[in-house]
Amino acid sequence: MKVILKLLVVMLLQITGSAWAGNQKEEAMADSVRLALSHSITDSAPIKARFTDIQDRIQYLSWLGEMSDRLKKKLPDVQVRLEFLETVWYEARRAGLDPAMVLGLIQVESAFRKYALSPVGAHGYMQVMPFWSRVIGDSDRSKLFNMQANLRYGCSILRMYIDMERGDLYLALGRYNGSRGRPEYPNAVLSAWHKWKFNRV
Repeated sequence: MKVILKLLVVMLLQITGSAWAGNQKEEAMADSVRLALSHSITDSAPIKARFTDIQDRIQYLSWLGEMSDRLKKKLPDVQVRLEFLETVWYEARRAGLDPAMVLGLIQVESAFRKYALSPVGAHGYMQVMPFWSRVIGDSDRSKLFNMQANLRYGCSILRMYIDMERGDLYLALGRYNGSRGRPEYPNAVLSAWHKWKFNRV
């Protein structure tokens, strides 16, 4: 039975491709932080962007069109691609993050593969470690392969790390990857971030 399970894991890794993710650490956190993270994960607000200003809506649609063109090779299905980008934009903004930075992080972490699985067990687009589903979720780790859940977890966790590091994105990215203090991962994300910058009209 163990041999069969090992073979299934190897096959899954070959199908999904392994991802570049460090071993995020389960850190002690105040109950208030844990509760805030838990609330941010379970918030059922709709992911559709809403605008009161027509110029903001035009900017958003321009961003969506440009990012869709850039992402076409990685996500060829137009409906999947647009849903993914709408969710990235919503979850990034909701967490106070630049959507371009989140796209850069996803590029480095999973190369935009929904079912990416790292050697240390991190799941999905943003390579969320399964322990987070227990710490701030409902313990259902399978949800980490759900697009919105994965992006919500990833953005919320990164926001927490940025706050923990008092705004130091370099250290926060290292903490997100489990390689705090080492330059390779933050530098890779910061480099990828520039590729996803949007030139406003």
